[in-house]
Amino acid sequence: MQNLTILFVCGAGLGSSFAAQMATEDVLKAKGVNAKLDHTDISSAAAMNADIIITAENFRPQFAKFNISEKTTIVFLKNIVSKVEIEEKLSPVLQQKGLI
Repeated sequence: MQNLTILFVCGAGLGSSFAAQMATEDVLKAKGVNAKLDHTDISSAAAMNADIIITAENFRPQFAKFNISEKTTIVFLKNIVSKVEIEEKLSPVLQQKGLI
């Protein structure tokens, strides 16, 4: 089993990214996907080489300025604690990476 790394990113790397991480844990558990989860602020995210970055839609302009690795998929959410939206947007990425 490959070791998937998912990074949750918000402005300060504390509140909303941690809430999104907890919501995503439930989605991953339901799909039987194991992943290393972590959360951080935007400026640190570019250097962390995650397989997937999950963040809020309003951070899209900031991410456009960073040089994110091509192997990293960024998932933008309108509601970062919506398990329905997380599952809807994360499932195709997990399929693409051969995890489900």
